[in-house]
Amino acid sequence: MQQAGKKPFKLNLAELHAVCEANYARLMRLFPDYENANARDFEVGNARVSLEVVERCRYTTIFRLHQQHADPCWLGALRVEVRAYHDAGMLEVGAFQSHRRIAGRYHYPNDGMYQQDEKSQQNRFLAEWLEHCLQNGRSCRDVCTPLTDA
Repeated sequence: MQQAGKKPFKLNLAELHAVCEANYARLMRLFPDYENANARDFEVGNARVSLEVVERCRYTTIFRLHQQHADPCWLGALRVEVRAYHDAGMLEVGAFQSHRRIAGRYHYPNDGMYQQDEKSQQNRFLAEWLEHCLQNGRSCRDVCTPLTDA
């Protein structure tokens, strides 16, 4: 049911694709060896972040991103499952916290109380969170770099 004077919701597909492409690039920077390793851990402030490969296929990989021990006023525990489309270079949220199979758009209001652009919001949140991890993350292990002759 649409309210009088209110424009119908339209999904901005170009914006969603741009966010998904940028998220793919961010995840590849955080977990560049995903093809040979099953997990990557690092810290962001007091939080511990785990990136885990759940499933590998020829053109896609499913990752589980998990943050724990964070300050409860800043996300606390976070669980996101994402699918990387390697042939398209895109990363899409598949599950966010306990919500699975989020539709591209919803009529509003709806029984699940989802926003009309719920999937877009989740992908934009993922963009901000991945960027935060890139800017503030630190390895849980010592990283040795080879010495070069000067």
